[in-house]
Amino acid sequence: MTLSRLVMWRHGETDYNATGRMQGHLDSQLTEVGRNQARFAVPALARFSPDIVVTSDLRRAMDTATTFTQVTGVPMRVDKRLRETNLGLWQGLTSAEVDEQWPGARQIWQTDPTWTPPGGESRLEVAARAAEVVGDLDESTEDTAVLCAHGGLIAALVGHLLELPVASWAKIGGIGNCHWTVLARRGTSGLAWRLRVYNAGITG
Repeated sequence: MTLSRLVMWRHGETDYNATGRMQGHLDSQLTEVGRNQARFAVPALARFSPDIVVTSDLRRAMDTATTFTQVTGVPMRVDKRLRETNLGLWQGLTSAEVDEQWPGARQIWQTDPTWTPPGGESRLEVAARAAEVVGDLDESTEDTAVLCAHGGLIAALVGHLLELPVASWAKIGGIGNCHWTVLARRGTSGLAWRLRVYNAGITG
């Protein structure tokens, strides 16, 4: 076990975020606002002195991560296990459209991490694949890593790494565009992660 700090950074605003559409695995693009958000976040994230950035392979995350690595020179690796939740048939739809076609289903999805959208995956599945990335980092020499990923994945991974009861995951708040969450291990206390920062960010 080598990793002592984990910074989970959500991508900047996308065209789908701006129009209220659900993205999932769809490869949406950053807006100009999103690109600016990423640039504003660079100095704050650089203070964590990360050894590596691992990013989702979806363009919105890769472009956000690249904004950071081009300025700092920190090595970057792409890992598709950091993709957002596969929302299946909901991808590309607005919340209103989902509610019209699947009445009550979105509320179940928001409150039950074991529930799967039609044709998609559950938050438990998302957390499991993201945790594999953290496990791989633990086998390497990095001390601090930035994961550039997605809001749903970050919230699920936080619940998993903090070993919270699954039924309580729905109480974890959302992550703003280009905001970050930090988990850390305390000294020699073992493998347990502790929450240090949640949904912090720069506005501008």
